[in-house]
Amino acid sequence: MASLIDKVQTLISANLHAMVDKALESNSVAVMDEYIRQAEDNLEKLEDTVVTVGGTVKTLKRKWEQHQAEAEKIDRSIDTLLLQGKKELAAAAQSRLNSSQRIAADYQGQWAEQQKQYEQLRSNQRKLETKLTTIRQEREHLQALLELAKSKEVSVKAIKSLDDLVGVGDADIARIGESIRARLDRASAQSEMYAGRLEAQMDEVLEKSEIDIQLAERMRRLGLQDEAAG
Repeated sequence: MASLIDKVQTLISANLHAMVDKALESNSVAVMDEYIRQAEDNLEKLEDTVVTVGGTVKTLKRKWEQHQAEAEKIDRSIDTLLLQGKKELAAAAQSRLNSSQRIAADYQGQWAEQQKQYEQLRSNQRKLETKLTTIRQEREHLQALLELAKSKEVSVKAIKSLDDLVGVGDADIARIGESIRARLDRASAQSEMYAGRLEAQMDEVLEKSEIDIQLAERMRRLGLQDEAAG
C-alpha cells in the first residue's frame, strides 16, 4: 500500500503547467496521455484500496463496540454479585472485565488508526480525481492548439511555394498567386486569433482548477465539506 500511496502522491503533485509546456515543446500530447494512463491505473487501484480499508474500519468499529458493550455488562454484574455476597464470582467477573476492556481498547486503537488511513486515502482519491479531470480537459485544448499550429505550418509552406509563381513574369499566374497568398494570410490570421483564445482559456481553466482544489482543502479544514456536499 505504501508504494501505491507514493505513486498517487507523485501524480497529485505533478506540475500541470510544466507538463503543458513540455507537450508544446515536443508538439505532442504524448506526455499528457502518459500521465492520464498512469493516473487512471493508480486511481483504479486506489479505489479498490479505499473499499478494502473502509470495510476493515467498519469491522474493527463493530468489534470494538461489541467488546465495549460486553465489558459494560460484566461491570454491572460485578456490582450485583458483590451485593449478593458472591465475592469469588465477582472476582472471576472482574478478571473477565479486565480482559474485555483490554480487547476493547485494542480494537479501538486499531479502528482509530485505520479510520485515519481511510480518510487520508479518500482525500488522495478526491485530489487525484480532480487533477485527472483537469489534465483531460487541457489535453483536448492542447490537441486543438497543436492541430492549428500544424495547419499554420502547411499554410507557410504553401505561401513559400507561391513565391516562385509570383516571380515567373506571367501576369495571370502572378495575380492568381497573390490572390491565394491573400486568402492564406487571412486564414493564418484567423488561426492565430483562435489559438490566442484557446491559450487564454487553457490558462483560465488551469487557474480555476487550482483555485477549486485550494477552496476544497480549506473547506475540509473548516469542517464545511459535508455541508457543501449537501
